[in-house]
Amino acid sequence: MKSPSITRRRASRYDKSFSVEAFLQSAGAARRMTDFKKKDTIFLQGQPCKTVLYIQKGGVRLSVVNPRGKEAVVAVLGPGDFFGEGCLAGQTLRIATATAVSSTTVLSVEKKEMSRLLHAEHAFSDRFIAHMLSRNIRVEEDLVDQLFNSSEKRLARALLLLARYGKEDKPEKVVPRISQEMLAEMVGTTRSRVNFFMNKFRKLGLITYGGGGLEINSSLLSVVLHDG
Repeated sequence: MKSPSITRRRASRYDKSFSVEAFLQSAGAARRMTDFKKKDTIFLQGQPCKTVLYIQKGGVRLSVVNPRGKEAVVAVLGPGDFFGEGCLAGQTLRIATATAVSSTTVLSVEKKEMSRLLHAEHAFSDRFIAHMLSRNIRVEEDLVDQLFNSSEKRLARALLLLARYGKEDKPEKVVPRISQEMLAEMVGTTRSRVNFFMNKFRKLGLITYGGGGLEINSSLLSVVLHDG
């Protein structure tokens, strides 16, 4: 005869009442929400790695500094993205610094609770695995982009990614202002080149500067797809 505790655990594993969205948009046991202002540090490279984080709103820049003090931006993430998941794979220290690029709300989930969810809640596990697969594809695309595309195409792609074009949710046509220095770091070129191409995109009507931020026109995709 099965013990009541085993029965309860299995019932929880297939509990259809669990809502992934409700969980990710609320604080509770072993998880907390924190608001950050633009340029606030969320965590630093080298700090203990004990939580997985989820972006509810805003944006986060991940950057790495080498032993000589040179910094490189490795990713800019938006709403719906997880980060800091290295603790689940045995990382004890953060390998990057996370900084808010605009007013940002982050949900922090303790490692133990995250592991429990991945084992007990199929819907949550599916969501997280889909994120990880998407992240891996993004990394591969970034590498190809750096190896084969011009800085103009890389900048156009970076802007489209910031606007979340191609995501299942509705793209954010207007994104928070991001400095040309940061864009240059993301693209792997100089600030003067970024300035030149941003002015070009603006004159072509592909981007628009406004009080609310930077408006990205979907026609910017034509720059990425253009051969030559």
